[in-house]
Amino acid sequence: MFNDTIRPRRLRTSDSLRRMVRETRISPESLIWPIFVAEGEGIYEEIPSLPGQYHYSPDQLYRMVERARAHGVSRVILFGLPKEKDEIGSGAWAEDGIVQQGIRKIKELAPEMYVITDVCMCEYTSHGHCGILCGCDVDNDQTLVRLAEIAVSHAQAGADMVAPSDMMDGRVAAIRGALDQNGFTNMPIMSYAAKYASSFYGPFRDAAGSAPAFGDRRSYQMDWHNGREAMRECALDVAEGADILMIKPAMSYLDLVYQCKQRFDLPVAAYAVSGEYAMVKAAAKAGLIDEYGVMCESAVSIFRAGADILITYYACELADAIRKGDIG
Repeated sequence: MFNDTIRPRRLRTSDSLRRMVRETRISPESLIWPIFVAEGEGIYEEIPSLPGQYHYSPDQLYRMVERARAHGVSRVILFGLPKEKDEIGSGAWAEDGIVQQGIRKIKELAPEMYVITDVCMCEYTSHGHCGILCGCDVDNDQTLVRLAEIAVSHAQAGADMVAPSDMMDGRVAAIRGALDQNGFTNMPIMSYAAKYASSFYGPFRDAAGSAPAFGDRRSYQMDWHNGREAMRECALDVAEGADILMIKPAMSYLDLVYQCKQRFDLPVAAYAVSGEYAMVKAAAKAGLIDEYGVMCESAVSIFRAGADILITYYACELADAIRKGDIG
């Protein structure tokens, strides 16, 4: 029977009131913008599979910095596109590697910008897999050695945080040990703790040139049927010294964002991946959805599930929406 004294709609009667009683609060400081740095000069090219996102050569990164500053975005995660690749991905840990160049250039242009680096090998290996091959399989323990070298090289170039995305067993411990041994005890690790073998990555692989030349990555990235396994992966990374846990992708895995937040006393990041972004862009271009509204709603859903940090190609637009008061 209807109780006339209980009316939840009272708290929805005005915009001012709705903003005051919001349960989910977010700020531009919680957003990380993925950036693709390409080896060469004069490169400023829109990525066809990711409208509004660009490949930048180091000399063109000033464009990214100007855009980020204009929107109040101060945190980026870098992915590198080298000119040359080889079997062992040696460009990933080279002192003059493309990510290392990108870090130095951004720090020169914008010392205040917080620079995170993706630590993986898929963009640098000629075969496109995330580690050192033994036959047709990725050798876990040989790969750990190289991942540690990559992380140290990024730290030496001036990175503020490293983010291993390879999904090798023991990578957080290996990277933590190498960073500590080289004097980077305060360097945080944001672990791609639960990274699924997802079909949502297609546009990124096009943008980064990182599709595997044979096979797939299901022997190291996670089976998307499994949830308990994700929590086991998170627990292992916590024990190995991770500082932030990431769930990737985001929207189809909000149950895991929620579980991770409930179980572990660490900040939780979620990555709204390329396929999620590209689908919204394509649907908006076809006139099927309100892009701005869907962008805002989907981002808030990720924070509502428990994320503290969102990696998103919509970082600049979301920062504007937060300042306007439409979200956050």
